Amino acid sequence: MRTLKPHAALLASPGMGHLIPVVELGKRLAAHHGFDVTIFVVAPDSSIGESPVFSSASALNHLKLVLLPPVDISGLTDSTSSVVTQLVMMMREALPSLRTAISAMRARPATLVVDLFGTEALAVAEEFDMLKYVFITSTARFLAATIHLPTIDGKVEHEHRIMKRPLEIPGLEPVRFEDTLDLFLDQTDKSLYAEYTRIGREIPTADGILVNTWQDLEPSTLHALEDDKFLGRVTKAPVYPVGPLVRPVGPNSKSEVMNWLGMQPVESVIYVSFGSGGTLSAEQTTELAWGLELSQQRFVWVVRPPMDDDASGNFFNGSNGQDGTPNYLPGGFYTRTHDRGMVVPMWAPQTEILAHESVGGFVSHCGWNSTLESIVNGVPMVAWPLYAEQGMNAAMLVEKLGTAVRSRMRPAGGPIGREEIADMVRSVINSKGNGMRTRAKELQRGAAGAVLEGGSSHNSLTRVAKECEVKLHSLSARALGA
Repeated sequence: MRTLKPHAALLASPGMGHLIPVVELGKRLAAHHGFDVTIFVVAPDSSIGESPVFSSASALNHLKLVLLPPVDISGLTDSTSSVVTQLVMMMREALPSLRTAISAMRARPATLVVDLFGTEALAVAEEFDMLKYVFITSTARFLAATIHLPTIDGKVEHEHRIMKRPLEIPGLEPVRFEDTLDLFLDQTDKSLYAEYTRIGREIPTADGILVNTWQDLEPSTLHALEDDKFLGRVTKAPVYPVGPLVRPVGPNSKSEVMNWLGMQPVESVIYVSFGSGGTLSAEQTTELAWGLELSQQRFVWVVRPPMDDDASGNFFNGSNGQDGTPNYLPGGFYTRTHDRGMVVPMWAPQTEILAHESVGGFVSHCGWNSTLESIVNGVPMVAWPLYAEQGMNAAMLVEKLGTAVRSRMRPAGGPIGREEIADMVRSVINSKGNGMRTRAKELQRGAAGAVLEGGSSHNSLTRVAKECEVKLHSLSARALGA
């Protein structure tokens, strides 16, 4: 009899921040657990098919990427719609294409794994009698906040949103108002809260919940998610920490920035980047430039034109000064810092930069992909959250893990000043004395061990794989008996 091979379908929401961890999960299932994997990708257009992440993954054995037909939501949203609302709408509009694609597959998967914004596709899995999992590409703490949200009554919501009291989550440290999820603060998109609450209700209906974390990173939160005295009565489904799932370092790059890093001393460079979606105001961009200059430390800064809260933000994307300094940076900035700093417009090979031995710190928006890339390379951080769950991530890095510093300035208090920025940068680069670098290296070792055979995350994914194999044999027996 032919040996049955498990086949899993994964569904990725729009955006590289979602696609990368989903692809890495697919690669792990294929390479270490013997799966055939099909990843369905939802995107606003077909350009993502030309990205290196898409093309390199498509070339792997037992892994197939399928770009679903682009969806148009222009008639369903307006200028006030949040990014979350737009993502939810795109995933909803993609459901018919997903259903058609699965129905047409010759070897139909026994399992469907969706990410946070794809929970409505769990109904498609039920239609085809597939096991269904949700993959949380962020932290266990974020999962806890999300599934707790539908249980919050109006009084608690009012106390948190209006009175700015901490949000209590059973078994976890309270979430300070300034670190809360954006959806508690956004008053312009009326559907946002309702959609996110729906997602929080749908996640526990899955057969299991995969999280891009590992046991030793968030032990108390993972315990709270399993304990019926805390969140276990809400979670219902088993939680599987399977991380860290991060994009691996590519072949040696010969780019200008990598060549420059190769000439710097070990752990002497601070890397500054706020992710693909993060932007600062013009005033804050100026303060950051002065702060880097005042710190007297080597730096690589991925700069994006500043955006203020109006349509004129792109106005700054204009002319340069005499030394080439863009006019949204202090005049003469390039001239004064050229011997110790490098400014990279728009994008840089972040994974490769953080893995370079000369990088000793990371000024980051604390998106979870970026945070994991910092952790797996043992790099301490300046935590600078901007939106989404990044405030929660920053609090964990500073207060629980001890691998980051954070501004004393709260978001509503105006820009972070240049002197404080300089102090934070110096404290991270010179962090041997304050324990941050030592703790970062300990986390690096723990992250590496979690995904090795016998590690906690490898064992978690092995349990998921066995569930899928049982389901596969059940389907096979049913087909033979039919």
